[in-house]
Amino acid sequence: MRKSMLTLVAIFMVATMVLSSCGPAPTTVAPPPGITSVPPTAVPPTPTQSVAEIAGTLPRNETMYFNGQQWGSVVCWNPYSSNCNNALALGQSDSARVIMFETPYLYDMLDGQQYPLLADGPYAWNAAHTEITFKLNAAAKWSDGTPVTADDVAYTWATNVKYETGVGTGNTAFIDTITAVDAQTVLVKAKLGADGKAVNPLVVSSFLSANYVIQKAWTQTLEARTGSDATALKADTAEDVVYSGPYHKYFTDDTKVVFVRDDNYWGQDASMWGKLPIPKYLAHTIFKDNAAGSIALAQGEVDVSQQFNSNIQVLWLNYGLPVSTYLPDAPYGIGASLPTAFYNLQSYGLDQVAVRKAIAMAVDYPTIIANAMTNQSATFDQVPRSLMNPTDGEQALYDHAAVADLQWAGNDIAGAKALLDEAGITDTNADGWREYNGQKLSYVATCPNGWSDWQAAIEVVAAAGKKIGIDITTNYPEWAVYQTVVTKNDAPLPAGYDIFMMWSDGAGPTQPWGRVRHLLSSEYVGMASNWNGNWGGYVNPDADALISAIPGETDPAQLKIDYTSLVTIYLTDVPSFTLMYRPQSFHAVNETVWTGFPHQGDGTNPPVPPLDCTDGWGVACLYNVTLVNP
Repeated sequence: MRKSMLTLVAIFMVATMVLSSCGPAPTTVAPPPGITSVPPTAVPPTPTQSVAEIAGTLPRNETMYFNGQQWGSVVCWNPYSSNCNNALALGQSDSARVIMFETPYLYDMLDGQQYPLLADGPYAWNAAHTEITFKLNAAAKWSDGTPVTADDVAYTWATNVKYETGVGTGNTAFIDTITAVDAQTVLVKAKLGADGKAVNPLVVSSFLSANYVIQKAWTQTLEARTGSDATALKADTAEDVVYSGPYHKYFTDDTKVVFVRDDNYWGQDASMWGKLPIPKYLAHTIFKDNAAGSIALAQGEVDVSQQFNSNIQVLWLNYGLPVSTYLPDAPYGIGASLPTAFYNLQSYGLDQVAVRKAIAMAVDYPTIIANAMTNQSATFDQVPRSLMNPTDGEQALYDHAAVADLQWAGNDIAGAKALLDEAGITDTNADGWREYNGQKLSYVATCPNGWSDWQAAIEVVAAAGKKIGIDITTNYPEWAVYQTVVTKNDAPLPAGYDIFMMWSDGAGPTQPWGRVRHLLSSEYVGMASNWNGNWGGYVNPDADALISAIPGETDPAQLKIDYTSLVTIYLTDVPSFTLMYRPQSFHAVNETVWTGFPHQGDGTNPPVPPLDCTDGWGVACLYNVTLVNP
């Protein structure tokens, strides 16, 4: 499971190429034998070819290939559903995925700005900071040629609320209404507290870059055929969905997903991009695991990789391949996200803080970072654990000294054993395993199969348990199963999900508040479809009160006090624990075919973030790339 990229590449190279001696990567590197500069263009399709046949022979010099986002077959194309497993088409976060469906604004994690997409110009708060007004770009059109209007925006919101979608249930506490002032003008009214102020202005503004606008006419068609039944509406596969983005479905099966450019895309208007995106096709091969995806990246079969590629640096340092990352040196990406191990608080013994903290203290994080992450993460000695990512802005938001005695860097076996002994959780029958109230502590730690960095981390967690007398075994379900279990919080998590990995928020307009909320807020407990966080079911009224207070707080000193209190709660109760600092997206690229991808200091203005050419302002990448050999 922990085979390094060096091993994988060596096997691949020996099998398919004649190796030359290794050395420092030259400034300009010719592809090694077996990888042509531009793989041969496919033979033009004949009139009798099916879409499947064409999809199997896409012109390489018109196709950008991805990996690491799509795991398993696509289920649906429904932007109201939370269970489509359609990674390139659907992804709504602070940097929403916008190749097919679009948001009013695009968030750029590098400068913290929200740039207009469907919108025309910046949005404006009223003087009381309770309402946002923005206009839509008059050039914006749906794929059927009709204009995108304020009625579409308003009806999308009303539909999400009416049918209790994830967007609706996740935002109704903060947004009161979204209405059309006229055909092009949208008014967003915030929910108000008892003091007459917006309950959460952070969420209101972030909503504009995180949530899709869906066509009113198509939504009404969807309602008609599902009889306005909420379950049926969200389960509809939506093969006929109308979209506003530059790409749409071309082909999908259990091996790949292919999108084709809509050459009538409205964004080529001078008011937006002024041209079409460069690749005609976007294709995502569905690999069985990270190892297969890494070999494809090395071979030039993948252009943009959003997966963990262990020891990524050997591809250019040892083999001179035209592979690169956003940052030229470790950790190679921007560490904005905190992959986290959540405790199922309903599992026997995990309701005890001593058990939770002892496991977390015993984990060998340096091994996770060195081996599982191949140093593509800061260490917990470099950036002590809290609720914040390693960026300077977030680190300045809490009092480090105030929580220093609560932090742990890991591999503290003696401390973990002492904590358990003090709590009376000992091995009473001399079988080598500790018991709580006479029952052996035995857990299953899990994460999705094929996610090699996560699997390696979970193995280290299991090893830590054994060192302190807690039996932890591992199991790796397929993602298609895993995601339906973990996100269904209206029923107890089943056996086998005692300790499980999920992600945390990366960078966005609401951070770090949004990440804290998703890790600790009890509002997610009991939700039928919860893609947001607190999957272990943690409840703490003090944490809820602080999470509620922060968005309306304007005093920097008080904000620091509040965030420090939340870090204290988190490190004291340990409802979950961060295993590593991870780039928001890994974003490794192979420039055998395409070049012009985002890199630190590349001079783009606004700066294009390393978000795989699909998310938020990162989609600008698709307009900047060029062929290596036109």
